[in-house]
Amino acid sequence: MSNNDLHVIFGTGPVGMAVMEELLSKGKRIRLISQRGKGLVPAGVELRKGEAGDPRQTTELCQGAAVVYNCTNPPYTMWPEIFPVLQHGVMEGASAAGAKLVVMENLYMYGLTRGKPMTENTPMQARDRKGMTRARMAMEILEAHKSGKVRTVSARASDFYGPRVLASAMGERVFYPALANSAAQVLGNPDMLHTYTFIKDIGKALVILGEREEALGQTWHIPGAQTVTTRQFIEMVYKQAGNEIRIKAASKLMATVIGMFNPTLRELAEIIYQFEQPFILDHSKYVKKFGDHSTPLPEAIRITLDWFRQNPVK
Repeated sequence: MSNNDLHVIFGTGPVGMAVMEELLSKGKRIRLISQRGKGLVPAGVELRKGEAGDPRQTTELCQGAAVVYNCTNPPYTMWPEIFPVLQHGVMEGASAAGAKLVVMENLYMYGLTRGKPMTENTPMQARDRKGMTRARMAMEILEAHKSGKVRTVSARASDFYGPRVLASAMGERVFYPALANSAAQVLGNPDMLHTYTFIKDIGKALVILGEREEALGQTWHIPGAQTVTTRQFIEMVYKQAGNEIRIKAASKLMATVIGMFNPTLRELAEIIYQFEQPFILDHSKYVKKFGDHSTPLPEAIRITLDWFRQNPVK
């Protein structure tokens, strides 16, 4: 794959921007697609307006692409209605271009694992709306590859943290309070082991998977630093911020009650089980094939805190 090959990224959230930064570091040609087509991007990056869910638009936007990255993420309360449409549109565009399709997924499709480490072979047995949606989408991607419609590869990561990551379990509700010496807000039991994935490690992994032919037709868990408890993770954040740890934890009952008035929290109540048991991602398959490029926790937390300092609450 040469530097002249075009890489098309759908989605300008944290994942899409992490992929863009990794591709830039390699000197690649990049076309970034957003719904508005507006925003600040580095020199040399082509920013285009487009609807990921419209196959006619995605076919045009993917023309000439060698690799297409699906980094879209609709509003949290509308996954079942919108997510499959976005995936179908991006898949049609990649197929028309004869490009590889790299898809960013999460772990919702696995459902309740009762604390067992999740591997790529863990059964998809989700029973909540978002988890079942993710399971159907994951199977669609694998079937598209098997049928020869488009060459696909899927990447899965746990809860993100890092630059630009706001709406996450380890996002603005933790890093801003750590800097302000107020209480971090978390879901479930903070003393359970929980894997968190650094956004820059995600960007690097998606680019590697797009480069390697042997990755195609498979699912890969993105490597991250060691898994610690949520409390231990937050302690590291507060220590680097120079403050004493303070935590407010929301139980399922609390999330359900508040969710009667808050649609987002109502959705979170469905998946709070992920924070009430050990939630451990096994990435050994990826590491054996492509190596471990995960960023150590202290360094990743430092980078994240620096970003939040430079981007205070508006």
